Amino acid sequence: MSVRAFLDTNIFVYAVDQGAGKKQTIADALIARAIDRRDGVVSCQVVQEFLNVALGKFKVPLTAEQARLYVSSVFRPLLAVQPSLGLFSDAIDIRSRHKLSWYDSLIVAAAVEAGCSVLYTEDLSHGMKINGVQIENPFL
Repeated sequence: MSVRAFLDTNIFVYAVDQGAGKKQTIADALIARAIDRRDGVVSCQVVQEFLNVALGKFKVPLTAEQARLYVSSVFRPLLAVQPSLGLFSDAIDIRSRHKLSWYDSLIVAAAVEAGCSVLYTEDLSHGMKINGVQIENPFL
């Protein structure tokens, strides 16, 4: 049985960033596995953050058509968490209890809401467990 996994924004940024080297290979494998096994999850926040970077902050930004294609082929099968008052309330509690940034708290709350066992990110402390979600940095 596979473990339900939440993929943070940096996974997708590295997958598209041609200068990411080994991180790109790792990110590509994580995304492919998540889609193939149907056990990967993202929230709207991840899609928004990715598009912000991919359309404006890359050395060579994605075109509108490339961005649309990426959203439909990669994010569509993974998108499982939408913004809600419950999500925001949970994120407020996580932020208060664990002293995380607001956006990191939203990511963790989304992973919890989706029933994920693991959150792949390089933005939080590897090995930390929050509300039943294990934080793993796949790039270590």
